[in-house]
Amino acid sequence: MIRFATATSVAIVALVSSAVHADEIWVTNEKDDTVSVISTETLEVINTYDTGERPRGIIFSKDYSRVYICASDSNAVQVMDPQTGKILNELPSGDDPEQFVLHPNDRHLYIANEDDAITTVVDTETRKVIAQIDVGVEPEGMAVSPDGKIAITTSETTNMAHWIDTDTQKLFANTLVDSRPRHAEFVKDGVEMWVSSEIGGTITVFDSASQSEKAKIEFEVQGVHPDRVQPVGFEFSEGDTHAFVALGPSNHVAVVNAETYEVEDYILVGRRVWHMAFNADRSLLFTTNGVSGDVTVIDVASRKAVKSIKVGRFPWGAALRPTSS
Repeated sequence: MIRFATATSVAIVALVSSAVHADEIWVTNEKDDTVSVISTETLEVINTYDTGERPRGIIFSKDYSRVYICASDSNAVQVMDPQTGKILNELPSGDDPEQFVLHPNDRHLYIANEDDAITTVVDTETRKVIAQIDVGVEPEGMAVSPDGKIAITTSETTNMAHWIDTDTQKLFANTLVDSRPRHAEFVKDGVEMWVSSEIGGTITVFDSASQSEKAKIEFEVQGVHPDRVQPVGFEFSEGDTHAFVALGPSNHVAVVNAETYEVEDYILVGRRVWHMAFNADRSLLFTTNGVSGDVTVIDVASRKAVKSIKVGRFPWGAALRPTSS
């Protein structure tokens, strides 16, 4: 059990309670086929909505009027109205969609199809598949550059990051990473691209222009066997100065200096941490902890866990929905 300091808890509640409007963190629950909605003001679950089978990836449209959910075992991307929780329609996604990314044009979804070794590109307005791109075995991670010119798919079994030209919808490079890559992100205005490798226990940093490796980040949690230190999801602080990395069954989040690539800190969270999302001003970080069925709230400034919020069974994905005007 994680115990939280009373003074810290009071301070954080005071901080978030000062907001005029409560933003929301949306969390997918794999085993319950639901999403939990957490208020960033009260730090409590305020709504739970039904989804298709085994929801994992979750992302909002640019204006936050729609939420897209990868219902993996339903072989569909569901489009939900976040105001009501009603499923508006389903998009053709290919088999077993797991993660996806929305192009900056707010229209094209790039979807990793784990069972088919393809990336499916769907037009969210016409609800039509506009491309299917052959990638490596068991694709999972997805990213798109800020300028929208490059999409990335990571393949868990092939141990590669696949670089896609979004104009031609074709691969133009394949780069090796360590075993079982799970998550990818472009950072520093697209200058770098980071990929986490779950079994390899590393993050590989690439130069986006040359697709060459710049650095490799390794992790070591005191008292935890190296086999349990498994980086999966990660998010960046304001200005991309630091990366917060979920380390899976080690039950810790690492804090990495994004300039030096050095690990500065480890934060104890719930069991089997998967993914995470910041609140609007990035003062709080919410982690999904699959085995313990909860979300840990981290105060970013102090790098301390301040609260645990019970959600559904096996929470997986997380996304911010700002509701402030």
